[in-house]
Amino acid sequence: MALVAPLLCAIMLGSVELGSFFYNEHILTKAVRDGARYAARRSFSFYESGGNCANPTDATLIANVRALVRTSLLSAGTDRFPDIQDSDITVTAACSATVSGQSMSGIYQGRTGGTAGAPVVTVTASIDYNPVIGAFGFTGAGLKLNARQQAAVMGI
Repeated sequence: MALVAPLLCAIMLGSVELGSFFYNEHILTKAVRDGARYAARRSFSFYESGGNCANPTDATLIANVRALVRTSLLSAGTDRFPDIQDSDITVTAACSATVSGQSMSGIYQGRTGGTAGAPVVTVTASIDYNPVIGAFGFTGAGLKLNARQQAAVMGI
């Protein structure tokens, strides 16, 4: 028992830490998905600048997306992760005229020039991972949680 107990404890603690890592990554993925969905429901004008598809410049939109990712609320709320900052979250956009060889149609049909096709917003987050078993010497140094989500802008 004295020989096997340390191995069993290491396996048990490793399982707990691995489960915690995947759970936190799932939470971040869901948060980024919520932010991308919110950003995709803005008007096309949020993603058009000078007739070209561009990154969003509306400060309120970007602040709201970052707040959704951080807290799941548009206004004050508790952060989902202890060390998450607004600088860890990026919001970008680009126009896609075709997807998998198919031309855009429907609400995107008839859009011309630099704004041809569908504006696609991308929300990305990357934060440091805080380990559960840090008290046992596992620092988790260098481990990051990463998530990225894209959504086509609906223009409504």
